[in-house]
Amino acid sequence: MSFSVGFPNAAAVTIGGQSAATLKALSEAGTEAANGTLGETPTPGKVRTGTGAEATDQAQESGSTQSIAVQVLLKRMQELQQQMREQQQQLAAAQSRDYPTPEAKTSAVMALQGQIADTSGALLEVTGHLVTELAKGASSGTVVNTTV
Repeated sequence: MSFSVGFPNAAAVTIGGQSAATLKALSEAGTEAANGTLGETPTPGKVRTGTGAEATDQAQESGSTQSIAVQVLLKRMQELQQQMREQQQQLAAAQSRDYPTPEAKTSAVMALQGQIADTSGALLEVTGHLVTELAKGASSGTVVNTTV
């Protein structure tokens, strides 16, 4: 079940005494400033939680006794953990950087915290899938690679 709420005059809505347009501009400026400081390009804000064909190919070539799904999930988990470490470093850099206004710093830090939250959610999702896959293998006694 979902629902949406519309405001007839969205420009009149304020959050913390600031309009939505101001908050969006501050957030974008903060994110750009944080990325500029670290010399990185902005990311689209999406976190991949699925499995790609190349990861499946690598899992098949490894010859492990783990199922392909488990191998792919473990690889994705490692990628997400690395991404989380990088984002935490970006957050530390953003927190220690000087900004023109306190609002700009808050926006930059909050944007990075949002990215960390997204990555954390993706990591939890992958962990859940991994537990499910391992439980499938546990019910049969072992995790068997069915690809030969």
